[in-house]
Amino acid sequence: MFTLSILKDTIAILPANFGVPPAQALISEINKKYANRVLHDVGLCICTFDLVEAGEGKVRYGDGCLWYKVRFRMVVFRPFASEVILAKVKSSDEDGIRLSVGFFDDMYVPLAYLPQPSAFDPNERAHFWLPDSEATTPHELLESATADRMYIDQGEVVRVRVEADEFYDDEPGPPKASEGVAVKREARRAPYSIICSIAEQGLGPVPWWKSAQPDGDAMDEE
Repeated sequence: MFTLSILKDTIAILPANFGVPPAQALISEINKKYANRVLHDVGLCICTFDLVEAGEGKVRYGDGCLWYKVRFRMVVFRPFASEVILAKVKSSDEDGIRLSVGFFDDMYVPLAYLPQPSAFDPNERAHFWLPDSEATTPHELLESATADRMYIDQGEVVRVRVEADEFYDDEPGPPKASEGVAVKREARRAPYSIICSIAEQGLGPVPWWKSAQPDGDAMDEE
């Protein structure tokens, strides 16, 4: 789920921080610049792990700062494909389920990766799974008894498998005009999102599978 990525940059230390040890000041400035920032094809930066290399600080004309060329290792959040992780259900709609791991909310379970047969209940605003059912259409599933449905409720902890991740760069600037007519801008997309699945045994809300887990005492006796 977390990896170390080696990055390089030129970092400025303000005159007010000249009394701070250089390594400490550099790490502080790197964290200010990179923490909670998405780097394309890298992931979500969390914090600096350590400095790999730092050159001598040089003063540039006009600002009085010390500029350092540095290489550093950054802790990055980027789960790998097929990794199984725990997340919480943030919200649900007709298109699928949105998940959160606390510090990152752009995780999604589309309809294709829900256990089948399943449907979205608009009254509960939640998807549900109907195991061992012969119903196939949403209409048939919504006519089932509520007691037979296994809901995926908001706030529930779910075990998911990472299927893919996507990076997207929004083009900056105002909407473009085509032959004098303003073109409507598309809704902004998250710079980094993760597609997950709960369509296999062992995946989905954790309580679903607690009864299937082996007893710890029995395993110890073996």
